[in-house]
Amino acid sequence: MKREIISKFRIEGEVCGIEPLGEGFINDTLLVYVEGCPQPKYILQRKNHLVFPDVPAMMENIHKVTEHIKAKVSDPLRETLTVIPTLDGKLYYKDDEGNFWAVCLFIEGSRSYDRADTEQLAYQGGLGLGQFHLLVSDFKEPLSEVIKGFHNIRWRFSQWDEALAADKAGRVKDLGEEISWIESRREQMLSFWAKYESGEIPTRVTHNDTKISNFLFDAKDGSLLCAIDLDTMMSSTLLNDTGDALRSFPNTGAEDDRDLDRVSFSMPMFKAYMKGYLSKMGPVLTPVEIEHLAFSGIYITYEQVLRFLMDYIDGDTYYKIKYPEHNLVRTRAQYKLLTSMEEQLAQMNSFIFSTIESL
Repeated sequence: MKREIISKFRIEGEVCGIEPLGEGFINDTLLVYVEGCPQPKYILQRKNHLVFPDVPAMMENIHKVTEHIKAKVSDPLRETLTVIPTLDGKLYYKDDEGNFWAVCLFIEGSRSYDRADTEQLAYQGGLGLGQFHLLVSDFKEPLSEVIKGFHNIRWRFSQWDEALAADKAGRVKDLGEEISWIESRREQMLSFWAKYESGEIPTRVTHNDTKISNFLFDAKDGSLLCAIDLDTMMSSTLLNDTGDALRSFPNTGAEDDRDLDRVSFSMPMFKAYMKGYLSKMGPVLTPVEIEHLAFSGIYITYEQVLRFLMDYIDGDTYYKIKYPEHNLVRTRAQYKLLTSMEEQLAQMNSFIFSTIESL
């Protein structure tokens, strides 16, 4: 089956092996080997059209942005993804069962990291996102919205209000304190998002999944190569990307940590990440983006508190859970991180402003 799928694409060489890559939580990803090449030559993916209902638009986004990047870098085959078209020139293949498949070139001599648990890796993560944002900073064409309402807090609040009113699982009566966490910050979050809606915060290309495993580095010298896993790429504010990174890289605990004493926002990890990011993007950011860079972590973490709590109120219909109160545990762990960020916001801003001045 997989060999039949890969044969629909413009690949070079005779396929001699196909094996899975990773655990495939969203997409099914496979490495494709060809005769005479000991390393994988291509990556074949079945795109999840339940998560991404418009795969053709998603692939068009990826094609447009990667072609833009290729025109700006010295090694186009290693410094961005290369989409391999089908025999009839499309960016994807749709099989008889309605599954969508896509192929890209495997970047030889590259490595990735599963997690950032040191300041050096946090720096590398910031470097990766900064380089990606820099390369697409002059890309002006709108991209398709592949996930509706992603990081749009106004839209999230409409879902939230409906969830509270419906109270499907009968849990609202026991969540007074947690609900107050959301409501006490509603106007602050809407005020931030209004600056994006008005254009005061500019629209740029955003990656929307900024964990360190989505950046490749040279296996020999450790230098940054490129951003990968571009399925979630859209047009929005880059503050969504920095906020997502600040929610994860400096968190001293787990996203669903039961022990809240382990959860806090690490300033050393934050500073390492920001040094990497600002070394690339510092001169490009607008004053309003700089002003909200630290707050972006608060914004995205708050959104995640809301989403975990909303799913718990709905009866755990969106996120997979391992035990009945898993979403509530996630809510409380993320809220602990949020308050730790809020307590250190002034210090975060001071570091950002001083770093920008020194560039």
